[in-house]
Amino acid sequence: MLIPLRHENMEGRRWPVVTFALIALNVLIFFGTHWKIEEQEPERIEVRMHVLVLAATHPELNMPDDVEKFVNEVKRRAPVAAWQKLSSRKRKQEDAWDGQIRDVENAQELQAEMDTLAQKFTELQNKSILENYAFVPAHPRPISYLTSMFLHIGWLHLIGNMWFLWLAGFILEDRWGRVIYPIFYLLAGIAASLVHTISDPSSIVPALGASGAVAALMGAFLVRFPKLKIHMLWYMLIFRVRFKAPAYWLLPLWLLMEVFYGSLFGQASGVAHWAHVGGFVFGAVAALVIGRTGLEHEANVVIEDKIGWTADPAVVQGTECLEKGNFDEGIAVLKKHLAVKPDAIDAHSILRQLYWRKNDIQAYLESTIKLCQLHVKAQDAEVALQDYQEYSNAGGDRMPAATWLELCRMIEGQQHYDRAVTEYEHLAKAYPAERQSLLALLSAGRLALKQLDRPSDALMYYKAARASKVPHADWESNIQAGIQAAEKAAGVPYAPASNP
Repeated sequence: MLIPLRHENMEGRRWPVVTFALIALNVLIFFGTHWKIEEQEPERIEVRMHVLVLAATHPELNMPDDVEKFVNEVKRRAPVAAWQKLSSRKRKQEDAWDGQIRDVENAQELQAEMDTLAQKFTELQNKSILENYAFVPAHPRPISYLTSMFLHIGWLHLIGNMWFLWLAGFILEDRWGRVIYPIFYLLAGIAASLVHTISDPSSIVPALGASGAVAALMGAFLVRFPKLKIHMLWYMLIFRVRFKAPAYWLLPLWLLMEVFYGSLFGQASGVAHWAHVGGFVFGAVAALVIGRTGLEHEANVVIEDKIGWTADPAVVQGTECLEKGNFDEGIAVLKKHLAVKPDAIDAHSILRQLYWRKNDIQAYLESTIKLCQLHVKAQDAEVALQDYQEYSNAGGDRMPAATWLELCRMIEGQQHYDRAVTEYEHLAKAYPAERQSLLALLSAGRLALKQLDRPSDALMYYKAARASKVPHADWESNIQAGIQAAEKAAGVPYAPASNP
């Protein structure tokens, strides 16, 4: 099973109150309806089963229009063999009522039983939360287009939908504001229900849940943040694997899976796959419309005005130059701005994009180093490591030693010990005469010995530290202790170094 854990942009400009409100509303409605539905459904299902059994074994009986419509719909959908089996008196007994009704031969008694069941059928239909507020394609109530979005059948159904709503919803609310975002959400749920009706117009199975609207959020997320990486957990039995992948890879794959399951199983799986597909497509198209018509820009102007923040004019001008392809002009503007405000991260970020678009790789690498250093200084590990990855992808191999060492420590702090050891080793080789190389070798030795159970590698790193040309009298006792521990763990007799 694949579970999204988070994505790379988990911060907003202000509290996502609409997303919180939607989640709270779903949870409150769940608490208000869940146990009532559990109380209602067993009796409703039992009466429906009795109606079907009696109608199958005695097709001559008269039924009210609503009951007859229900029976005919089930008969039309059921395989011929299944309906023939239901009409056979030799089949397995369903319950005590089934055993009793088989012995009745009197036509009047049978009709009276059907009349009683039909009355119960109608009464339970009128009282049922699912029949009245979930979405039933064969006879949809206008209010159910909205209410069905806030009903959930169980805890896993609710938690799954709310988690996806949180991940995709709060970042879209941050971009679209507190007017566009809720309107989009409600329209998306309605659109998903309409597509579900088109895919199965005669279905009498109630559809419920926020998944259609949430699928629309996923479609909008794909259009709005296609390159944003999503942290995923894949697990199967005892196996656990974490990985990151961009939205443009993960979300279309999810959509294709929904199309596949919808085509293969239809409604038989108990999941409204086509409602998910419809919601996703609606969300993607709506996001394009919101972006192209300038609605998102207008929303951002309002948001920035309310939070009292506006971008520096130089950054705005640099961004406009980037969009128009005036790279040299944008670079000149931002360099002038950075001469006054050297730590302006937003300016450095736009400047780096300008260098990349201009294909000035050397300047791009230098700009990435500066941006990485600022993020390291701010202790923003995720973004700093992303900067380092982009630096490496562009061909950079000599990040300044002090910055590189801090990045290694950030990787170690995330418990990615293998990668941390590799980076410590690369740092030591790149700067053999710098004190950071000695610290890198000691850290690599410590991780190899204590975290990775690789005493031979640890011994190699500690010996390299002992042979380093960097003065290390203050670290000598640590080095010797590390060598001794590594040799003991590796089963090598300890041989203390002779004094020069």
